[in-house]
Amino acid sequence: MKLLWKAALVLLAGSALLVACSSRAATTPPAGAARAPGYHPGKFVWHDLVTRDPASARRFYGALLGWEFQDTTRSGKPYAVARVGGKPVAGIVVHPDPSDEPALWLSYLSVPNVDQAVEQVSAAGGKTLYPPTDLPGAARVAVVADPQGAALGLARLTDGDPADGPAPEGGHIFWMEYMAADAPAALEFYEGLGYESTVQEDNAGIEYHVLRRDGRSRAGLFQIPKEADENVDPNWLPYVLVDDPAALAGRVESLGGQVILTPNASIRGGTLAIVADPTGGALALQKWPL
Repeated sequence: MKLLWKAALVLLAGSALLVACSSRAATTPPAGAARAPGYHPGKFVWHDLVTRDPASARRFYGALLGWEFQDTTRSGKPYAVARVGGKPVAGIVVHPDPSDEPALWLSYLSVPNVDQAVEQVSAAGGKTLYPPTDLPGAARVAVVADPQGAALGLARLTDGDPADGPAPEGGHIFWMEYMAADAPAALEFYEGLGYESTVQEDNAGIEYHVLRRDGRSRAGLFQIPKEADENVDPNWLPYVLVDDPAALAGRVESLGGQVILTPNASIRGGTLAIVADPTGGALALQKWPL
């Protein structure tokens, strides 16, 4: 499997994607007043870093983003919950595969019924990587690969999904983007999971699609450019809200990570950086508002 950070580098360094990267809808978080707790199908409700070196990842994200960690277990295995200001942000779990592939950020999508969603993914040509499983007191979850091979978590949280607030919170993952080998096929698949899509920009053959559910923008999706498709696997890239992407990018290498995209005035006015932690997990660091 090709490296996620290489995908980010090839795409975001290319001029073909500049308009897509600066699209208002590409980075516009859900608007409106906070809603009461409940379920919000189509919302990404949790994110796990799957890595073979949790200790290195913890040191990196703690120093870079100020995340604090709580040690616990999940399905009887070590699990760390990252928090900002006491609020949970993400998890870190040990990768079960002994291969040397880099770490992966796995994001979980809220669905009404995990088992039915897994069946739907399989019927559409995807694969089940981790079958539907109950996490007592937390959720019923599964992990699948969509028809283009991108890993995706599916979840039904026991106590409901996090409420949609009026604005994203610092240090939290607030946006997701999907890089597709076949954008029309990806749109058909994700629309089958309940999304509606709108095209926000079309420049140099690159259309940026915003995936919406119940009137809320949940993620972006675009076609991997032809000049980059041999170097990029379809994948989901999480975005973390930060105050100063350039300053954080300047610290990454000293913390053992790698800067994939240095803030550039031609891309969202220099408000975006993409970095990889020491174990290979890639995240976008985005200032808001632009």
